[in-house]
Amino acid sequence: MVDRDQTSQLLTLANNLINAWNTHNIEGLVSFYAPNYEGVDVGQPEKVRGTEAARQSLNRYLQAFPDIHFIAEDILIRGSTIALVWQAQGTHQGVLMHIPPTGRKVTVRGVSLLTIHNSLIVKASYIWDVAGLLRGIGLLPEL
Repeated sequence: MVDRDQTSQLLTLANNLINAWNTHNIEGLVSFYAPNYEGVDVGQPEKVRGTEAARQSLNRYLQAFPDIHFIAEDILIRGSTIALVWQAQGTHQGVLMHIPPTGRKVTVRGVSLLTIHNSLIVKASYIWDVAGLLRGIGLLPEL
């Protein structure tokens, strides 16, 4: 049986998370993460654990793409898990993955799988098109 209230709350949370990214407010973004948060991001070599590590990870992306803008393409909810299909656009203006800024505008697509407990993200997997980013900033040839 589908719990419509929970589904509605998770849908609101996902939309609020996208809006928080688009405000570029690091504290607003960090407020979505639980103290026991654990995340895996294909663009980072190690797991991210806790809100301070989440803050550092989020801040790296905001510094690399200070004009980043996310669009939610699809939001799927099952139980306490959100699958957020997104597209992000921004200008590469800071270091990311040891790559100096190129000034190029890029568009990247990805999926965030978020497990929610008490209205906070406790676990996440971020799967996004790293090769597309590298092509966009000129480090890989076009296919």
